[in-house]
Amino acid sequence: MKNLILVFIIIFGFSCFIEKKEKAKEGLNIGNIAPNLKGPSPSGDTLSLSDLRGNYVLIDFWASWCRPCRYENRNLTKTFKHFNNFVFPVKKTWTGKIKTVRGFKIFSVSLDASKKSWERAIAQDQLNWPWHISDLKFWNSELAGKYKITSIPSNFLIDPNGKIIGKDLKGNKLDQLLESIRYKKD
Repeated sequence: MKNLILVFIIIFGFSCFIEKKEKAKEGLNIGNIAPNLKGPSPSGDTLSLSDLRGNYVLIDFWASWCRPCRYENRNLTKTFKHFNNFVFPVKKTWTGKIKTVRGFKIFSVSLDASKKSWERAIAQDQLNWPWHISDLKFWNSELAGKYKITSIPSNFLIDPNGKIIGKDLKGNKLDQLLESIRYKKD
């Protein structure tokens, strides 16, 4: 009888675990797993959003010709400098210790059509992070299409598990959310 109860508890616990895992589906809403993006960098290397899994990442859609984007780049460079080396709590382990991740990343996706303009804007705006991609297809970008981007600047903040936790965080809203994560107590 005790063995039967133990088996029931194990099966029930496992089914709850599977059910919890299945709840996080790929999509574009808060709570969904962010779709992966993969594309060429300015140097021609292929970069993938999934390579940054395990970090807090801002997926930023922008273009060199977009004046509001260029203005917002000032905020992003400040945020990146400020939070790049911060330690963020992720979750409590079974021993009660808090697992952490170091740093904040920005994954920039450009809707440019000209590689020269894109590279010039990266340099001028001092976007000193290494994760820049573009398929150089302007509004016909498959990368932007995957996220249903209809205006820029536009962004998504994802957690270390790839789950979307914020959208369209401009100005100091991104900083405020990152600060709240940094000091989160579980």
